[in-house]
Amino acid sequence: MLCASVYAGELSVDTSDPLFLQSRSGFLSTTALDYFDNGLRLGQYFSYGLTDRLAIGGNLHYQQDFDGPQDGFSSFDIGGIYRLGAADENSNHIIYDVLFGLKFGGSHRVRVPDYADSTYYAGLRFGRQYAGVTLAATIKSSWIFDDVPDGMAFIDFMPEVYFRVNDNWRVGGNVALRKATNKHYDEESIGIKIVREYGRTQYVGHFDYGFESEDITTGLAINILF
Repeated sequence: MLCASVYAGELSVDTSDPLFLQSRSGFLSTTALDYFDNGLRLGQYFSYGLTDRLAIGGNLHYQQDFDGPQDGFSSFDIGGIYRLGAADENSNHIIYDVLFGLKFGGSHRVRVPDYADSTYYAGLRFGRQYAGVTLAATIKSSWIFDDVPDGMAFIDFMPEVYFRVNDNWRVGGNVALRKATNKHYDEESIGIKIVREYGRTQYVGHFDYGFESEDITTGLAINILF
């Protein structure tokens, strides 16, 4: 069955849930540090709830490439999430969100496609939240107009499962599939994350592996909801 009201408070502060959307005036800060293929990436993300259905945010990353020239700031990412349908608005209790945004600026040395300049993206995420688990998926299409000759487009599909183990611990997993017009950037990957919650703060550890690139990424993040 759908999450009972006793879980409503927990869901409203569970910032690592794949379907999380803060309420009006909610402010979320996420600070992340990732290690990947002989490099480090430090990122900061902020988002603000304009209404109970719409949140806008931005993020910026800096990466240090220990083996090559691809270090510097990523493009600045400004985007939003709009809730098309809430769980209590349909008989299947499915949540539907629209994702949209753009990326601009940044160092041209930073690798594409995730940190390319002049990138536009839009997508849909959907799923259902139960008392102990969230099942969700995201479909997102991105278009790059700079950094790549003749431009490039790619589509990402990522199903996720997220377990609320108890009051303090959560565990999640995902599969990510990417198809690009430049086949060099096709990717299939898996990821897991472990979350420890203290009130409105979450500490997140994650591990991701890409089968095409054979890249491993590990990292830590801190989510704080004000």
